[in-house]
Amino acid sequence: MIYSKHNIRRQDRLLDEQSANKLLINGEYGVLSMQAENEGAYAVPISYAWDGIGSIYFHCATEGRKLRCIDLCNTVSFCIVGKTNVISDKFTTEYESIILDCKAFTHLSPDERMKALELLLDKYSPMDKITGMKYADKSFHRTEIVRLDIDKWYGKCKKI
Repeated sequence: MIYSKHNIRRQDRLLDEQSANKLLINGEYGVLSMQAENEGAYAVPISYAWDGIGSIYFHCATEGRKLRCIDLCNTVSFCIVGKTNVISDKFTTEYESIILDCKAFTHLSPDERMKALELLLDKYSPMDKITGMKYADKSFHRTEIVRLDIDKWYGKCKKI
C-alpha cells in the first residue's frame, strides 16, 4: 500500500498521509468505480471497513452488476470524501478526499468473509455487535464479501 504523491497535479493540495489514514478509517462510505460490461463505467456508493493493513472489505448480494463488473476486470478505484464546506462568497469548496487504486477479489474463504463482517460491525454497529454477529451468521449464505487490496493511494484537500 503505497501513498503516492505523484498523481497530484496541485502539490499544494496534497493531503498528508496521517490525515488520509484518518479519513480511510473514519470515512462513512466510498464510491467504487469499475469497468462496466459494455465498455462503459459503473460507480456505486458502498459502506466499507478497512482491515488496518492494506485491504478494504464490503458486503453485497451474491449476484448483481458489481460482481459482474469485478469478474470482467478486477482493477477498480475507490474514492472516499470526508468533510466538505461550501464557501459561497468565495465560489469554492473546502474538502478532503482520498482515491485508492485497488484489485478486487471475491470468493473468499468463509473465515475471511466472517472476519470482514465483524470489521463492518465494529465500524458501523459497535454497540450491537452480538446481535449483528447472529444476523451475519444467519444471512451468511446469501452474502458476498469483496476484498479490495490497495495498491497505491493518495489524498487531496483544500482549506481556506
